[in-house]
Amino acid sequence: MSPRPRKGRFCHPFTGDSFYKPRAVPLSALEIVALGYDEIEAMRLCDYEGLEQEDAAKKMNISRGTIQRLLYSGRKKVIEAITQSKALQIEGGEHILKAERELIDSRIAEMEKEKK
Repeated sequence: MSPRPRKGRFCHPFTGDSFYKPRAVPLSALEIVALGYDEIEAMRLCDYEGLEQEDAAKKMNISRGTIQRLLYSGRKKVIEAITQSKALQIEGGEHILKAERELIDSRIAEMEKEKK
């Protein structure tokens, strides 16, 4: 029996820089810590916008347990990069951008209209 497919995580488009590193140290000399877009989105919603975890989970279309795991892993990676003088690379992760979500929502609405 195969596991169920993972749900996409709805994320606000990330427009910031993709690398953060200590000043005056070449990137080639640093260990890189990868931070996913889904981890950034969880921290943005809970820490920056001040949403409760339950509300942030609904916005991302995931469970509260998943938002807790994303917050834990994202915060740990950020602190590791800062305290251990490592580069932080923001990349990938399992996510669906807001525009894709709007397209999905409109298709669902169309399918519901057709059922009636």
